[in-house]
Amino acid sequence: MAMAANNSSSQTTIKDKTLSGVGNLVRLLPTGTVFLYQFLSPVLSNNGHCNTINKYLTAILVGLCGLSCFFSTFTDSYVGDDGQTHYGVATGKGLWPSPESKTVDLPTYKLRFSDFVHSFFAVIVFAALVLLDGNAVGCFYPASGSIEKTLLQVLPPAVGAVSSVVFMFFPSNRNGIGYPATASEPSQDSNSGRQVSVSTTKA
Repeated sequence: MAMAANNSSSQTTIKDKTLSGVGNLVRLLPTGTVFLYQFLSPVLSNNGHCNTINKYLTAILVGLCGLSCFFSTFTDSYVGDDGQTHYGVATGKGLWPSPESKTVDLPTYKLRFSDFVHSFFAVIVFAALVLLDGNAVGCFYPASGSIEKTLLQVLPPAVGAVSSVVFMFFPSNRNGIGYPATASEPSQDSNSGRQVSVSTTKA
């Protein structure tokens, strides 16, 4: 009885760690994209039992969601003179499109090297999320229970740890399209004069 209880406790611990790892990965991706993928994946993949059309549809879904994760890292937002939140794409000169603002220094939102680092790792994190999706794995690469269990145990903490280290060296204060807005007070960045949000909720 004690051994069975220990096994049950061990399985619960593994499951809790897996769910925690997946949750940390999802925080690094656009919320809308993750929701859309998780909603459509079971439908388009026929719950992992794919025929040819299901494979094409699932592949298109994965490709479009991956592209969305990549693109979203190059977007940002700010509160304009009208008190409304404006979104735009980061370019070499600032945000585009964006109206002129007297209170926000728009050129400070220009494209940076860290944006490319974040976009690359956003795609990596999304790929890890796809590998953790039993429907997608069953559709393209049916795996045994032991392989799936290994992926669940190893992939989330590994990808999460590497991404956290990279994001520590290449921090970003962007709040782009698809990412949850941070409820915080604006503050002034002493280095650039850019209006940013101080928050501990965003990775």
